[in-house]
Amino acid sequence: MTEQLYGLSIRDLRVSFDGFTAVDGVSLDVAPGDIRFLIGPNGAGKTTLVDAVTGLVKATGSVRFGDRELLGRPVHRISRLGVGRTFQTSTVFEELTVLQNLDIAAGARRSWATLLRRRHGVPDEVAEALEVIGLAGRADQLAGTLAHGQKQWLEIGMLLVQDVRLLLLDEPVAGMSHEERDATGQLLEQVSQDRTVVVIEHDMDFLRRFARTVTVLHAGRVLSEGTVAQVQADPRVQEVYLGHPVDAGSAPTATEA
Repeated sequence: MTEQLYGLSIRDLRVSFDGFTAVDGVSLDVAPGDIRFLIGPNGAGKTTLVDAVTGLVKATGSVRFGDRELLGRPVHRISRLGVGRTFQTSTVFEELTVLQNLDIAAGARRSWATLLRRRHGVPDEVAEALEVIGLAGRADQLAGTLAHGQKQWLEIGMLLVQDVRLLLLDEPVAGMSHEERDATGQLLEQVSQDRTVVVIEHDMDFLRRFARTVTVLHAGRVLSEGTVAQVQADPRVQEVYLGHPVDAGSAPTATEA
C-alpha cells in the first residue's frame, strides 16, 4: 500500500535574532511529491527557514506538513512527524560501517524492547535503503572511507530508514564530482516518488536538471517562484544575481550563483 504524500505549507514565517530579521514573512507551498529548490544569495534566509521548519530556531507564523502544525513543537517531535534534514557538513558516524549507520538511524523509531532483542539478518527498511542509495555493495565498509558523495547518500539513507516523508537537504551536492551530482539528482527523483523534497542549493546546473519548482529568497523574503524557466526569466532574479537584467534566455551560471 502506497503511503499518502503530504505537502508543506508555510505562512508569514518570521525569524529574528537580536533585532535582525533573517526570515521576513515568507509564505510558500510545496506540493506533495515536489522537488523544490530554495536558492538565493548568501544571507537570503534559506538555511534559517529550514531551521525554523525543523524546530532549531524559534519562529512565528505557521508551518504545516500535511495537517500537522510544526511551529512550537520540539525538534524530536517534529522528527517523529516524518520531517528530516541534512546539514552542509556530513553527520555520519565515520568509525562505523554503512550498515551500522543505517541500523542506528532506523533504531530511532524502534521501541526499547525491539532494540534490545537480538535480531537475525538485516531489517527490511535498512536493506531497502541500501539499494535505493546505491551502497548495498558497501554495507560493511567504514563510513569514514566512503567518497564524499557516498557519505551524502548515506545521510539520505539514514533519513529513509526513519520513514521521513519530508526531506530538507542543505546543499547536498556541494563538493561532488559531476558523476556524483548526476547520481544524487537521480536519487532525489526516486525518493520523491513517495516523499516531498526541499533542497537548498547554489549549483545552478544541478538545479536546471533536477528542480521541479524553485523558490528564490532574497533578504529573508520570497523574491520569485515558479518553474526553472519562469524563475530564470524573472528580471528581479537577474538583478539580484547579476546586478542588472539580462537578455531573455540567459540565466545565472553556477559560479554566478
